[in-house]
Amino acid sequence: MTIIQSLARGLEILDMLADAEQGMGIGEFAHHLNVDKSSASRLLHTLASYGYAEQDADTRRFTLGPRVVTLSNRVLNRMPLRDHAHPFLRRLTHETGECSHLAILSQGRALYIDQVESPSILRVESEIGTMSPLHCTALGKVLLAFSRHAQVDSLPLFTPRTITDPEALKLHIEQVRRQGYASDDEEHVQGVRCIAAPVYGFNGRVVGAIGISGPAGRVSYEKLPALTETLIGLADELSRRLGSSR
Repeated sequence: MTIIQSLARGLEILDMLADAEQGMGIGEFAHHLNVDKSSASRLLHTLASYGYAEQDADTRRFTLGPRVVTLSNRVLNRMPLRDHAHPFLRRLTHETGECSHLAILSQGRALYIDQVESPSILRVESEIGTMSPLHCTALGKVLLAFSRHAQVDSLPLFTPRTITDPEALKLHIEQVRRQGYASDDEEHVQGVRCIAAPVYGFNGRVVGAIGISGPAGRVSYEKLPALTETLIGLADELSRRLGSSR
C-alpha cells in the first residue's frame, strides 16, 4: 500500500493535538515529525485553514480546531448503540444518583461515546470523546475482559492503587470475566470509584460497556452490591434490546 507522506504527517499532527491539553508549538511538531520548522508550519497552517487546527494568538501554540468537533458529533450521532443506550444511561443515573457512561473499544482504549450527568453538585464526569486506559478503569477492564481483540501494551501508573504488574492484571481480568462486571477502586483517579458491565449485541459479542462513576465516599463498599445489581440488570436489559440472547 502506498502512503501519502504529507497526509500521514497531517494525521499524526491531529493525534498529537488530541493528546496535548495545552497545545503544541511548531518546534515541537517539527521535532516529533523529524521535519524542519517550515515544513511543520505549512502542515499546521493547512490544517488550520480547513478548521482542523487553530493557533492561539498570544501563545502561538496550536490546538484542535472546531472542525474536529463537528466531525466527531456526526460520527457519534450515527452510532446506533448510542441511540439505544441513552435511555438506559438516564435510568442508571436516576436509580443510582451517579454519572453514567457508555464506552466502546477504540485504538486500544475505552472511548466514551455518551454520558448522563449526576444531579449531585459533587460528581464525576468524563467528556464524550475521552479516551481512557483499559487496565485501570471499570469500563476499560470490561472491554479488556470481554472484547475479542482488546489488549494492553503498557500499564502506566496513575494512582497507588493502579495495577501495573502484567500477571496481577491477568488474574484480575479473569476475575472480571467470572463475576461479569468490573470495578475501578481509585485506580485511575484518586477519590473516584467506578463499576461497569458489558453490553452484548445480536451476535453475542460485546459491543460496549456501561458504568457509573462517583466520589469514593458516596460509591461506598457498603453500597456496591446494590449499585452493581442495578447496573448489571440494566446492562442485560440493554443487551436484549440490541438483540442479544445471552
